[in-house]
Amino acid sequence: MLSGMDQYRRDDLVFDVRDAGPPDGPVVVLLHGFPQRNTSWDAIIERLTAQGYRCLAPNQRGYSPGARPQRRRDYRLPELIADVGALIDASGAERVHLVGHDWGAAVAWGVAAEMPERLATVTPVSVPHPAAFLKAIPTSRQGLASWYMYFFQLPWLPERLLMSRGGGVAKASLTRMRQTPALAERDISAMQEPGALTAGLNWYRAMPLMDPRATGGKITVPTMFVWSDDDPALLAKGAYDTERYVSGEYRFEIMSGASHWIPEERPDELAGLLLDWFAAHPTA
Repeated sequence: MLSGMDQYRRDDLVFDVRDAGPPDGPVVVLLHGFPQRNTSWDAIIERLTAQGYRCLAPNQRGYSPGARPQRRRDYRLPELIADVGALIDASGAERVHLVGHDWGAAVAWGVAAEMPERLATVTPVSVPHPAAFLKAIPTSRQGLASWYMYFFQLPWLPERLLMSRGGGVAKASLTRMRQTPALAERDISAMQEPGALTAGLNWYRAMPLMDPRATGGKITVPTMFVWSDDDPALLAKGAYDTERYVSGEYRFEIMSGASHWIPEERPDELAGLLLDWFAAHPTA
């Protein structure tokens, strides 16, 4: 098994990745969301590696400078899923535990649907199964809560607005969602790299190019869905309906009073859930 990776490749794209923990430990792949990077997993990585797990946390497509294509079509979900498949291959592991938060959770659902044989478990955090989420938009308050997804479809205007006042508008938006000012500053500073914010928004802009019928398949991988009941962006309807789209073993964990930023707001609680879940489903 390879160890100490700091990058991996897929075709002509080069992804930065944090590789921590014992090189022969069971592999955990951690996928970040928007507008974060792999640093959002630091507290979780510290706790998992202490228990013998090898953690791989990539900066995903658009977030790694060497993997930042310009077309929105290059950010469709099948490409994002294949990026994770390439990382699993590069890890040398036959099967891994996959964890994703926010957009990383959406990718994790896709990987579980498309390559279940490579996963021992999947743990999406915050974001429900895509079919449950899409169904919730017209049938609940989720449609209003997702207003920003529609706004992000516009060209150039979201970038200009979010980065106005030196990124102050973006920072204020994140702190309204209860991210701490220090973490909001960290994430928006990273987004000020040339092309980084547009690349992150292209994940949203690629959504209309996807086939919604491709999201409805049931998940056979052992699935633990972790959701917080004080997340203003992801409401209860999709969370509670997710169980309908998992045919394998399913565990639903609700973090009462937590905001959207579970991995950094509740690292001890989330790491405890993960360690328990992984121990019950060894990769070997």
